[in-house]
Amino acid sequence: MLYLGPEAEDETEGEAKASAKPSLSVDIADKTFVSADGVSLPALKDLSFEVRAGEFACLLGPSGCGKTTTLRILLGLDRNFSGSFRLPEGGRIAAVFQEPTLLPWRSVEDNVRLALPKPLRGKDLTPLFDTLGLSAMRKLFPGELSLGLARRAALARAFATEPDILFLDEPFVSLDEPTAGRLRHLLLSVWSARPTTALMVTHNLREALMLSDRIIVLSERPAHVVGYFDVRLPRENRNPTVMGDLVRSFYEKFPGKA
Repeated sequence: MLYLGPEAEDETEGEAKASAKPSLSVDIADKTFVSADGVSLPALKDLSFEVRAGEFACLLGPSGCGKTTTLRILLGLDRNFSGSFRLPEGGRIAAVFQEPTLLPWRSVEDNVRLALPKPLRGKDLTPLFDTLGLSAMRKLFPGELSLGLARRAALARAFATEPDILFLDEPFVSLDEPTAGRLRHLLLSVWSARPTTALMVTHNLREALMLSDRIIVLSERPAHVVGYFDVRLPRENRNPTVMGDLVRSFYEKFPGKA
């Protein structure tokens, strides 16, 4: 393994992003799991892609294709693979997982502040809590929160660190659609206030079309990139009618892929 780290908008904005230097470069030649009885289970094979600086990208693929495995590798949680990747040099990394992973004996605010690097420890968190609707929950403990509120706290913890790159692993999975929809809008509100390079794992096409600048489409396991779908449209214009058109355009390019 070689680790090289940490090293639809309008037309003008789209061209700027297209020419931007990659913030994340991935070239994973192989990732294979071995079962307890010695059977090899290939997860990733010749997986290569880039995410441009300031871009919100989604890894879209079927359940079990290796999306979360990819994020684990990029976060340094799995180093048993062949290939390389490059992260922003000297940059801060934040992650939001499927489970909020909050410390149950700490308040919401303490959970967020514990993640802050030393230069940000005195940061005023009020604007962030206000945006995420957490101002009244700052002193509550995780056990007093609904799952939706706990996931808001996990988003607050990630964005409070002012990351240079943000990884999200299906952070709205298992929520009912109205709650998930509200959290997607909150995510966009916080991200738009301070756009950062983001890579989100999802198997929800509409979620990817709503949030991302670019969708990286993966194959069945072992995962590799089968293509890209750029959403060159401002997010505020992605109303239900437009979303329907985007879904149809996606399926025309990638029939049966989501």
